[in-house]
Amino acid sequence: MLSGKHLIAGEWKSGDATFSSEPAHGDAHEFAVGTPAHVDTAVKAAEDAFVSYGYSSREDRAAFLNAIADEIEARGAEITAIGTSETGLPEARLEGERGRTTGQLRLFASHILEGDYLDRRHDEALPDRQPLPRPDLRMIQRPIGPVAVFGASNFPLAFSTAGGDTAAALAAGCPVVVKGHSAHPGTGEIVAQAIDAAIKKCGLHPGVFSLVQGGTRETGQALVTHPLIRAVGFTGSLAGGRALFDLCASRPEPIPFFGELGSVNPMFLMTNAVKARGGEIAKGWAGSLTMGAGQFCTNPGIAVIIDGPDADAFCKAATEALEPVGAQTMLTDGIAGAYRAGRDRVAASAGVQDLLTSTCDLRNATPYLYRVSGTDWLANHALGEEVFGPLGLIVTVKDLDEMQAIASSLQGQLTCTIHMDAADTADSQTLMPILERKAGRLLANGFPTGVEVCDSMVHGGPYPASTNFGATSVGTLSIRRFLRPVCFQNIPDALLPDDLK
Repeated sequence: MLSGKHLIAGEWKSGDATFSSEPAHGDAHEFAVGTPAHVDTAVKAAEDAFVSYGYSSREDRAAFLNAIADEIEARGAEITAIGTSETGLPEARLEGERGRTTGQLRLFASHILEGDYLDRRHDEALPDRQPLPRPDLRMIQRPIGPVAVFGASNFPLAFSTAGGDTAAALAAGCPVVVKGHSAHPGTGEIVAQAIDAAIKKCGLHPGVFSLVQGGTRETGQALVTHPLIRAVGFTGSLAGGRALFDLCASRPEPIPFFGELGSVNPMFLMTNAVKARGGEIAKGWAGSLTMGAGQFCTNPGIAVIIDGPDADAFCKAATEALEPVGAQTMLTDGIAGAYRAGRDRVAASAGVQDLLTSTCDLRNATPYLYRVSGTDWLANHALGEEVFGPLGLIVTVKDLDEMQAIASSLQGQLTCTIHMDAADTADSQTLMPILERKAGRLLANGFPTGVEVCDSMVHGGPYPASTNFGATSVGTLSIRRFLRPVCFQNIPDALLPDDLK
């Protein structure tokens, strides 16, 4: 069922060069390498599609989103088979992620039908107002135009071809050009087949969606800098995302870059909670830390705890919970290599104590656990950088003041968590104003892995968690990223958008 080609404006196109997939198991496949010429064709087709799709009704766009979900589900077994082969993720994880992807599409369809996201406002004319009359003013959110989306390595479905950025842009009325991730090109192609089928089913302009596979850095740069692209959605590394962000800003006409770049998602363990149930918290942390080989952007990599016998007991319980966890297959050889490099960086840092070490090589990951004092952590900025994988660092602080200092020193985060009991309320209150400025989502007595797709979710935060602190890449608010407010002054009804009439 795989063609190994790009989907560009309804046509499956090859190229002069190919690359081979690198599956965790099973057969490799050849795929066409994307070029700037492919990007140019796809983006120009997206601009052509915007003339109709950008002014389509909410009902038509909702039907399209539901049709994509239907077509993905119809290919469910095929997607699971190729996805597990390419990524090494278990079938249950892929099936759950597929359900999240289709559920997200259907949620967005329902959301745009309600119309609240348009934020419509109307100030009626006041012709007799003194000293000056007021004109009739109407405001509405309008789609911005073609959007570029970069597929994510760690979520082959929910953050890739038909993932959150694509779904949000399509819901807003923006055609999309996806640069597929080379870690799972077969999965991306089958999802693109589903979108192509939905386009034909709904009778839409074929330029509303294109997938350009693989490609060099030059191909990604060509997509970001194309003058017809109006915004970029990205989930990936800090280095790669920052390079694309800088490109967006340096264009002759800068455009927004909505990048989700990384986070250590610290947990703050309060005294009474640790005394009452430190072992339970440690066990839960170990499960969250190692879920999916730690390859989640919300992986809670750091636990901050006040030093003493209860902290020692917590360290022992966390070590015991992590010891039985075996090797897990990581998504790519490159990610596995970066994990080992991060491990070496942490282990070599001053004051860091080994609690659990293991051996991992090739594409495998095993858990590591380290301990460091708050003083040494504050003296070494590198300890606060993300290690993408199942590595945990316990930071033991002298007192609540040093815990607050740790919180204040943090860079922007996707999440921050407080584990507390009722007796910890006063101490927790001192942390909340600090943490609220650091993260997009705050949790109490839970673990941040698992991001609910709903109206109130925020998946973003201050830099470097994301490049736009006012946005989210998960939830219905994510649609607003690809809209801009337009005010219509004394415009006759016949010229207004249908949603303003």
